[in-house]
Amino acid sequence: MSVNKDKLLHDVVSLLSKKHAGKDLSEFLVRLGAQFGEVFAKFTRLYGERADFTNRFSELVLALAEMHLAREPELRDLDRQREEDKGWIMSPNWVATMLYVDRFSKNLKGFMQKIDYLEELGVNYVHLMPLLKMPQEANDGGYAVSDYRTVEKRFGSMADIRKIAKTFRAKNMLLELDLVLNHTSNEHEWAKKALQGEKEYQDMYYMYDDRSMPDAFEQTLPEIFPENAPGNFTYLPTINKWVFTVFNTYQWDLNYTNPKVFIEMIKILLNLANQGVDVLRLDAVAFMWKKLGTQSQNLDEAHILLQLFKACTKIAAPGAIFKAEAIVQPIEIVKYLGGGTVDECEIAYNASYMVYLWDAMATQNKRILEHGLQNIPRLPKGTTWINYIRCHDDIGLGYADQDILAAGYNPFDHKQFMISYYVGEFEGSPAKGQRFMYNPKTQDARITGATATLLGLEKGLEEDNAELIEQAIRKTLLMHSGIMSFGGIPLVYYGDELACTNDYSFLEDSSKQDDNRWLNRPIIDWKKAAKRNDADTIEHRVFSALKRMIALRKSIPEFYNENNYQLVKNENQHVFSFLRERDWHKTLVLMNMSAQQQTLSQAILEQTGFGHYVYDQYQQQDVALVNGVLTLEPFQFLWLKQK
Repeated sequence: MSVNKDKLLHDVVSLLSKKHAGKDLSEFLVRLGAQFGEVFAKFTRLYGERADFTNRFSELVLALAEMHLAREPELRDLDRQREEDKGWIMSPNWVATMLYVDRFSKNLKGFMQKIDYLEELGVNYVHLMPLLKMPQEANDGGYAVSDYRTVEKRFGSMADIRKIAKTFRAKNMLLELDLVLNHTSNEHEWAKKALQGEKEYQDMYYMYDDRSMPDAFEQTLPEIFPENAPGNFTYLPTINKWVFTVFNTYQWDLNYTNPKVFIEMIKILLNLANQGVDVLRLDAVAFMWKKLGTQSQNLDEAHILLQLFKACTKIAAPGAIFKAEAIVQPIEIVKYLGGGTVDECEIAYNASYMVYLWDAMATQNKRILEHGLQNIPRLPKGTTWINYIRCHDDIGLGYADQDILAAGYNPFDHKQFMISYYVGEFEGSPAKGQRFMYNPKTQDARITGATATLLGLEKGLEEDNAELIEQAIRKTLLMHSGIMSFGGIPLVYYGDELACTNDYSFLEDSSKQDDNRWLNRPIIDWKKAAKRNDADTIEHRVFSALKRMIALRKSIPEFYNENNYQLVKNENQHVFSFLRERDWHKTLVLMNMSAQQQTLSQAILEQTGFGHYVYDQYQQQDVALVNGVLTLEPFQFLWLKQK
């Protein structure tokens, strides 16, 4: 059907004027005018063939106006500031962390008492792991949501979130929360009404009366969790229907071919933004649209949905930004970011860089790291990476075979080496990680474990081996220097600032003992944290070094978050080098990935425009060249500046 865009705009504005007579909608209408073409085009692309298109479109705009009017004046001021400074998220000032509230501080009120600890470290962008209401058991760590507008009682309340957000704004800190867009829990109100036979709510999910459509879909759909949740559909005996469940039987996929689903989810998103959430981590975005004959991942329609979410947010709450949870190949990740003609998310995880760093730590060379980075596409302007070493999840060795081949290794053998190295089976390995999702047919596995444990600290402490302990500390700082100085926002995973090793307490909890990812989801021991003030402890060495690194990073203008690093080739396969440059400022980063002293010729300074007199900004000391040779100690890094 054909809809006159100009007439629709006129009708919608008239409707708004009547419904909100006497209210100041001037700012909203300016933004609506700026984004109307984009919203209309995307909504038409997805829903233009529907007979109820005009009514649904009007319903969407009315919902956006309601959410805008509900936004506090303080948040509207922030909207204006961020609209004027479009590159605000690119500042080198931002340093992130992510944490589980219950394992960090018991609850949100406890978290309020620990904000000064994060400030002490220098962290100012905090991702609080899933907090929204969830079932007691079948909740996928909080990614099966039963109520998007309520905080799980054991954490606190939405009032606590608002209080934290307000405190953060006063301290120039950012708050990030998760929003699961692809599915709800089977205990969500919509799911319950669907189970009671209400067609309106059954239509919010993909539901089928028999196996014909599910079987047709299954022809091309991969299985996400083949061992735990085989297939992509779950039978519901109470209503004799099959429901789409890509992840787990209790996570029902939302049917975005129904515009009601989109309208409800944008209201949910904007409600979180109105609580003061700065960054929304959009979970499972690659799966949002289903289409027969495809893998139903990374489809064009999923991108159009994200573009529609973004355009609507620019109208009602432009200060809020998006982070894409899309752990796919780099060429696909870039498509989820904004810039140019596409505008989706501002931030994405740099999972490839993370894996390359772990590879370099195991091989003690830069070969795959350097080859792999050459194949990561540059980001669109105005978007950035989150660079991280560890997170709440496992480490998947998802790097491309071509990068392994280019580095001179056999892909299968090399991945087997990586697994055996990090689970401590390879001779000489100091790591004590564990396999996750092991597939005996392919011998493939992912890796779990805390940063410090994977780098040898746990083994060093058990054996009272001073050399292993020293190496683990140096490796920890080396890897963090790699994320602090690279293009993007660095994320210090909670517990890593204290060199926390594997947390085995999950084995005593029947609801967690089958998931060894809890190894790297530590319960923070605040007595251990207090050791950061004792100069003779590992906790002090790591915490104080990261604190110094973070403060220094914030003062270096060339560490602006654009993905503008330049790889610098050098003759030593153990030393990774890259240049950060902005305006007239530049820093040359050198990282010795090996346990042996390494040297570089002065040519690396000459080719990057440095003279022979250079200064290490981290150690705050001159770096001397002896007979034209620059020396790096084992696992040392340098942030070189022209003296």
